Amino acid sequence: MPFTALNSRMVEARIGPGQKMFSQRGAMLAYRGEVSFTPNLQGGQGGIGSMIGRRIAGEATPLMTVEGTGTVMFGHGGHHVHVVDLTGETLYVEADRLLAFDGALQQGTMFMGAQGGVMGMVRGQVTGQGLFTTTLQGVGSAAVMAHGGVIELPITPQRPVHVDPQAYVAHRGDVRNKLSTALGWRDMVGRGSGEAFQLELSGQGTVYVQASEEKL
Repeated sequence: MPFTALNSRMVEARIGPGQKMFSQRGAMLAYRGEVSFTPNLQGGQGGIGSMIGRRIAGEATPLMTVEGTGTVMFGHGGHHVHVVDLTGETLYVEADRLLAFDGALQQGTMFMGAQGGVMGMVRGQVTGQGLFTTTLQGVGSAAVMAHGGVIELPITPQRPVHVDPQAYVAHRGDVRNKLSTALGWRDMVGRGSGEAFQLELSGQGTVYVQASEEKL
């Protein structure tokens, strides 16, 4: 059930009998065919445990279950939309950046401290994002939102990537993260607004970075 980009801020997905999608509430812009939209109270494919994890993290982003036969157009708040196609790996994405995803993907949550220790928890405090990150695993597609578009940066064992925590959108692959500190030119000229913290991602995978540091 791949997404088709209509423009930089809208995507379309085709859904058929026996298929299911999940989206943020309010993300449906238009549809054609016999399609139903119902509130999802079970936390997507991850079940009630996934929902509880997001509530503890303050990331209980309401979801809609989308079923039927037809095509559905998605977008939200005029944000840029980027499609990620998964072929069995895991995507880690902040809950409020997740626009819509294939119902075949297994949804869960991961406590960021499990990878980054204390630094992982500090990241949540610095960025205002929760300590939990939503995970999507399997074969299928997900549409994520960002400010100003998204670029994909490869992460390799030889070349880790450092990202401003507020520019981070998502990552996938066998990747470890930790928060490090660094003083740059912005701090020297009095513009230190979080740039002193960098999210270091190492291992093998891809990180998705937005062009603006604004929050959604």
